[in-house]
Amino acid sequence: MAYKILIVDDEVDIVEALKKRILREGYEAVVAFDGEEALKKIKEDNPDVVILDLILPKLNGFEVLEEIRKNYNDKWRPVIILSVKGDLESVKKGYNLEAELYLTKPCAIENILHGIKTMISLIPQRKTD
Repeated sequence: MAYKILIVDDEVDIVEALKKRILREGYEAVVAFDGEEALKKIKEDNPDVVILDLILPKLNGFEVLEEIRKNYNDKWRPVIILSVKGDLESVKKGYNLEAELYLTKPCAIENILHGIKTMISLIPQRKTD
């Protein structure tokens, strides 16, 4: 079974580059281009890891993260924030909302893949039946 990664970003170039690399690594990739679509994809596709931008149309990334933690607690679902917002206040807010990792753009794709692999390696230890 391939792990499913949800990429949430409104920048098509970033989404396509990440999707291409994630598929090459052997994972499934699901994409969303705004906050509302992200929540719909979580409900429909049940991804294992979410890569989440903060600056999004409709619902911002913080709002999406709050909804994930409030309404989608059926399993441990690690969220990696990937944003241009690198200020201390945003980083603190991301971690306070229980993001597992906060990366700032521009970011080497290897760092993103390392974050995904780390989160996936922790899934067996975090399973709650």
